[in-house]
Amino acid sequence: MQIRCTINQKRYDVECEADQRVLDVLRTLGMHSVKEGCGEGECGACSIFFNGKLVNACLLLAPQMQDAEILTLEGLQKETETIRRNFVEAGAVQCGFCTPGFVMRAHDYITHNGSQKITDIKASLDGNLCRCTGYQKIAEAIAKSMP
Repeated sequence: MQIRCTINQKRYDVECEADQRVLDVLRTLGMHSVKEGCGEGECGACSIFFNGKLVNACLLLAPQMQDAEILTLEGLQKETETIRRNFVEAGAVQCGFCTPGFVMRAHDYITHNGSQKITDIKASLDGNLCRCTGYQKIAEAIAKSMP
């Protein structure tokens, strides 16, 4: 089936199967920040903005992409520059597998005027999993990134 959508401000006509996940379509198109973690919407490694809402790409099917506006981390490099730098400086990046999803979550949290309290930031991370760093350094990096 043919799908027309916008990904990272660029129009795409994508050929895909009706049962294909958005995650797989995006990876095929070279959006490697969107990663397969759990495949069940539990880990946040495949976080994208879908029509302005932060969602897990593993839970969406390709037909849902029709006329959608999708943003991946590749399309938010300028907007997330401070967040990404603070993740590195705070030591919130170890293996790096989960980092794109956390950066997307942080961008969403900051954009929606989240609190700078570490406890609030940690609560906002529900739905993103990290097996290396724990969450303290990630929360500190997000707090440092807030205006």
